[in-house]
Amino acid sequence: MPFHVYEGQSGKLIASVLRSGKTPTAKEILSVLKRIIRRVRAAWPEVEIVFRADSHHTKPDVMEWLEAHGIEFIMGQTPNRRLAALFETHIRAAEKKYREQRQVGRPVRAYASQWYAARSWNCARRVVCRIQVSAQGTDIRYVVTSFRAAGAKYLYETVYCGRGRMELMIKDHKVALRSDRTSCHRKEANQFRLFIHSAAYVLMHALRANLLKGSELAHAQFDTICLRLLKIGARLETGRTFLRFHFPAACPAQDILMRAIGILATLNAT
Repeated sequence: MPFHVYEGQSGKLIASVLRSGKTPTAKEILSVLKRIIRRVRAAWPEVEIVFRADSHHTKPDVMEWLEAHGIEFIMGQTPNRRLAALFETHIRAAEKKYREQRQVGRPVRAYASQWYAARSWNCARRVVCRIQVSAQGTDIRYVVTSFRAAGAKYLYETVYCGRGRMELMIKDHKVALRSDRTSCHRKEANQFRLFIHSAAYVLMHALRANLLKGSELAHAQFDTICLRLLKIGARLETGRTFLRFHFPAACPAQDILMRAIGILATLNAT
């Protein structure tokens, strides 16, 4: 099972490591995280780093390491009875509000935050609770964060839920570029195959970010780019100093291709 790490704003791939298909341990998480942080700090010593992850990564040792190295974090938190009791007043208030406006039928969403300390934690940390009451019932989600001042709604909806973009990045990596084809018998061989697929991701991301910006494919998924730009018929003419592609006059992507060629010429000139 690949362990994917992406830069959350640009979608650039940071790491893709093959690991056992089980919940990661704190040691496994930190083995990757330490190398990434060391490389980032070497290039940008003053940059603020925010670590976002699901509840599988909310390990006491991981949070302690992040806090010790000045790294902000927001991660999913597994529900339990203590958290339910801690936010019971807020949950009941949201359910009451939904019942009172039931004729409208719109879901009620509420946010709250409290300080909470699990037995395995070395200190109390801020936990944000997202409460949603609808016709399907009451849905509760928790995240634990190092941010103290930001509002609960902003932390959940903007900071934490922004992590959902990573699912699209994984989809590009796994589905569009077929990186799930790790069928070798040895782990080292499969890791190398994953490395090759990761190199393809870097190339496709650079193509989209640089040559397709401003076009209708500027935010397209990789499989769409492959179908519309890469898997089209053309005649190739070669010479000692050139490669010339001859496309049909009815090529539907000719405007995008001409725009990309213009951008590429500008990049080469600079």
